[in-house]
Amino acid sequence: MEITDVAPVAVRQRIRGRARLAGRLTAVRDDERARYERLFAERHPGHSPAYAEADPPAWMLVRLETDEVSVDDLWGAGRAAPAAVGAAEPDPVARHEAELLQHLHTAHGDQVRGLACLLGGRTGNQDAAVRDVVPLALDRFGLRLRCTAADGRAFDARFDFPEPVKDTRELRRAMHTLFAAATG
Repeated sequence: MEITDVAPVAVRQRIRGRARLAGRLTAVRDDERARYERLFAERHPGHSPAYAEADPPAWMLVRLETDEVSVDDLWGAGRAAPAAVGAAEPDPVARHEAELLQHLHTAHGDQVRGLACLLGGRTGNQDAAVRDVVPLALDRFGLRLRCTAADGRAFDARFDFPEPVKDTRELRRAMHTLFAAATG
């Protein structure tokens, strides 16, 4: 299975990364069906699986027994143990990332552009002004921006929060602190 991560805000090189999971796909047997239906209902409230009684069935519940996980994105590539991926806690920002990035872009564009002053000489050219800044990614650890220099060259900049955020309240505080650093 390949999962493609696309930036929710229009930017150059919009594909942020790809994850690949390889393994065996097996049908969930009748004796396991109730457990997997409960798991599905917990993860996707309001989307209860409705099995078709047609022959052949319209769809079936399957399980991917993962042997290999790899990630390749704009910032690097690597592999992960399937057990580590399964045990990982979801990022508390992930569920809201798309709408938060779109909100930052449309409602706080000036503040986001103001973060460019925190880059200093990191643009690679002391004389190259940053002409455009777009929010690219947001997670519990920080904000990543796609910047375009005056010469048209695009680069990414990461702004880490002082500590990982646990919820949207902490995220709001972290963002205010980041914006304050750019204006103060």
